[in-house]
Amino acid sequence: MRAMIQLHRQFWFWPLLLIAGLWLALLALPPLAGVKAVYLDTDKLIFLLVSGVLLLAGYIRSREHLRGPWRHIFRQRRAMIALVVLLFFIVCGLLDSVHFRKPLPSQGVTQQRYSVKVLSLLDILLDDMRRNVEKTYSAPLATHLFAKETVTLENGDVERRYVRLKYGGRDLTDPASQKWPNIRDLATRGVVVGAIIWLVLSAGLTAIFARHQRQPVAVMAKRVYRGDTDIPWRSIYLSLLLMLILLAVLLTLSTEYHVLGTDKVGQDVLYQSIKSIRTGLVIGTLTTLVMLPFAIVLGVMAGYFRSWVDDVIQYLYTTLSSIPGVLLIAAAILSIQVYIANHPALFETALDRADLRLLALCVILGITSWTTLCRLLRGETLKLREMEYIQAATALGVGQFTILGRHVLPNVMHIVLIIVVLDFSSLVLAEAVLSYIGVGVDPSTLSWGNMINGARLELARDPVVWWSLVAAFCLMFSLVLAANLFADAVRDAFDPRLREQG
Repeated sequence: MRAMIQLHRQFWFWPLLLIAGLWLALLALPPLAGVKAVYLDTDKLIFLLVSGVLLLAGYIRSREHLRGPWRHIFRQRRAMIALVVLLFFIVCGLLDSVHFRKPLPSQGVTQQRYSVKVLSLLDILLDDMRRNVEKTYSAPLATHLFAKETVTLENGDVERRYVRLKYGGRDLTDPASQKWPNIRDLATRGVVVGAIIWLVLSAGLTAIFARHQRQPVAVMAKRVYRGDTDIPWRSIYLSLLLMLILLAVLLTLSTEYHVLGTDKVGQDVLYQSIKSIRTGLVIGTLTTLVMLPFAIVLGVMAGYFRSWVDDVIQYLYTTLSSIPGVLLIAAAILSIQVYIANHPALFETALDRADLRLLALCVILGITSWTTLCRLLRGETLKLREMEYIQAATALGVGQFTILGRHVLPNVMHIVLIIVVLDFSSLVLAEAVLSYIGVGVDPSTLSWGNMINGARLELARDPVVWWSLVAAFCLMFSLVLAANLFADAVRDAFDPRLREQG
């Protein structure tokens, strides 16, 4: 029993338990549900990244000198509100990273066959938006098509009119008088559902915190209400309430309307916008995984060893920086397209081909974006190698790579963390720009860049089809703003110069 208690106190126990449960669910649930699991390359990397983050969180929790800066972050109101928004995007991205194929009717065939359509858990959650496809454009919350069509009447006459949508307001007999009262009722229902979910969730969290601090639940609830807590739980609860109500209203309205309208082929724009979240997160996170090894290893080596090592590394990143990144990205994407065209048997579905192109874009973005961090790490390492404790370790005969691992690398990690969180938003924007000019993700991949690219022609219509552009812009702006606010808090907590000023 004592051994189990000691085991629970180890920093890696609970993260490893969560990781084991996560991977067990990914491997065991698809067969139990009767579907065929589809493991895309980006899916594997995403869940490996989640596992690494859980282990890192356990390690930080066991080290007081690492907990201090994060404790400072968690006490900032703006950072916590931004974190709530970021968690919404992260949950959507993770749900959209669990893919599977549904079984087809057997019809006497002994071997089970599966649909070529690859779905995700997010598709199941947004099933109404995914299935309710109209003929063409419709405005947000509309009941008729956006443009008039020629209709042949029963008496043979031809007339131009706005045709009723197949799904938008389908239960209304008189849309002109029933539409807005129906929208009001649905929105009210969504507000009530969101508030109930928030009450259950907040009550559960408050009970957990009260037990952790050994206080009565009522006392803890009063402290949260008054804002008398180290972590701004009141702000977190209020932002969570707004997020849950907004989500509940959108999901409730989407059962009978297209909240943000439909595009040229009649697909729901809100569905496309939410599905594009995963693409933005993949670009922002996996690109960082590719960039970090180059930047850390080369930057630290250049600053510590100096001499010819420094010259070679400087020549390498100077040459790479002089080449336009768009040209390298375009060349890599074209090469991947040729490879896919020449090896069609390697890809079971169209999603596999699109995923390879997305992964290739992450790799090339990582290869072309490590130079800035490398320069910063080189400069910081040049300063650190002259510090007394580094010189003392060298005089005592400590190995160079031991010095790099124990003394240099831990003292430059604050720069790495700051640059990573600051670069995330710029990488999300980079995907939109690259897709806009045609060298980004595959056109079949739902992304904000592809939505903005498609909106170019829609803006030239008369009247203007504006909702695709606005939807992509609003979600991308929300993600980037939340990431920047959280990045500012991380920079304030980990930058030694800012800590000294504070």
